[in-house]
Amino acid sequence: MGTRILAVEDDERIRTAVRMALEEEGWTVIEAANGEDALAAFTAEKSDVVLIDLMLPDMDGFEVCRSIRKGSDVPIIMVTARTDTHDVVAGLEAGADDYVTKPFQPKELSARIRALLRRARPLDNANTHLLFGDLEIIPGEGVVRRNGVEVHLTKTEFRLLCELATIPGQVLSREQLLERVWGYGYFGDGRLVDVHIRRLRTKVESDPAHPRHVVTVRGLGYKLPV
Repeated sequence: MGTRILAVEDDERIRTAVRMALEEEGWTVIEAANGEDALAAFTAEKSDVVLIDLMLPDMDGFEVCRSIRKGSDVPIIMVTARTDTHDVVAGLEAGADDYVTKPFQPKELSARIRALLRRARPLDNANTHLLFGDLEIIPGEGVVRRNGVEVHLTKTEFRLLCELATIPGQVLSREQLLERVWGYGYFGDGRLVDVHIRRLRTKVESDPAHPRHVVTVRGLGYKLPV
């Protein structure tokens, strides 16, 4: 079965333009004009990527994103007409993996979707077990355990952790992590890294306020100590 994309957008003209552009890439597009229809469509049939407009008539994009994220690690792109820092960060905190700002070019959206799909694939080092104190990472199986208990991460959080874990002790800058995790020569926003690091810490650290695994190196970036 081909790639299925759920596009949640209340403006019919924009929704149609997005569908046509993505169908040219060979992807199947499922449309939803509001949050309730989006959740019903997502429950009815699996999607590979979800695009969610921030401003919807019944429930906003944040709520739709949080509802999907409760039971799925599907890649999510938040679509917004706003450039306000609070809205961007709030969308990422709600569980979005990336965001685009209207107006956007179809090629930009397609590139971001392809990057998300690449990120969703399993890593190659299937037999590797990485141990860091109480944290166990098995990249090829997509498994992370803390104190023997499996931790649920989104695909982006998992990729971020694996990039740090495969070169322990080495500092990776925000720019390097954007390239390695978000991909395709990403000229993106460092807030993507910072918000996902915060989300990751709430799941893999016993005390996220005083992290032992995902550590900030002030002025340089992040590392996972040996």
